[in-house]
Amino acid sequence: MSKPSLDKTGFVFVNGAGLEGHVWSKVVEEFEHPYLLAEFPQRKDSFHSRSGLSLEDYVTHLKRQVENWGMPKIVIVAHSLGGVLSLRLASLMTDRVVGFVAVGAAIPKSGGSFLSVLPFPQRILMSVILRTLGTRPPESSIRSGLCNDLSLDQATEIATGFVPEAIRAYTDRTNVSIPDVPKLYVKLTKDKQFSPSLQAKMISNLAPQSTRSLDTGHLPMISNPEGLRSILEDFFTDLH
Repeated sequence: MSKPSLDKTGFVFVNGAGLEGHVWSKVVEEFEHPYLLAEFPQRKDSFHSRSGLSLEDYVTHLKRQVENWGMPKIVIVAHSLGGVLSLRLASLMTDRVVGFVAVGAAIPKSGGSFLSVLPFPQRILMSVILRTLGTRPPESSIRSGLCNDLSLDQATEIATGFVPEAIRAYTDRTNVSIPDVPKLYVKLTKDKQFSPSLQAKMISNLAPQSTRSLDTGHLPMISNPEGLRSILEDFFTDLH
């Protein structure tokens, strides 16, 4: 976390499922703006102890971090599952949010959940998997889907560090509308988690003023942090 400044807008980074805030570390290495790498709740506790967390519990934890940070204006940068959480976060902090960037993010229609964004057959299958096998995918799936364009070492780090989420992070409905601020969707053209057609649906739901593309898989903050940083810098410039 970098220190806030009253005359600057800060960036709040919200990661996707199974990941932690440091996944953005290469993006912010040379970042020129204050930033907060937000964390999900009870990350160091056992899965059993956090398995009953609701989507609202996640969002409350994120909101508390932003409030403690003290930045008066923020741009939210949301990835994957973090898109659902960030829509709710934005609805609770309308006085601070001045921009919203979705990076291969799940953007449900108003009132939807993460599961609701998936195509019908995949939605049913994932619902069954979540309730029978839990929220940690097999390592082979993490490597082939989440990490398809990463190096072996990078994929191993993601797979071994994957933190299972509470089921309700996927199934709870957001019951919020899209924030009325400048918005950008970053399409990931080699993404094996979110297909091009699914990302097109997310773009339609978000209705951003602009879209940008990165020729990466689902984790551009690792495979192309410089490219993602450049897109964020451009977005910030356009805000002012």
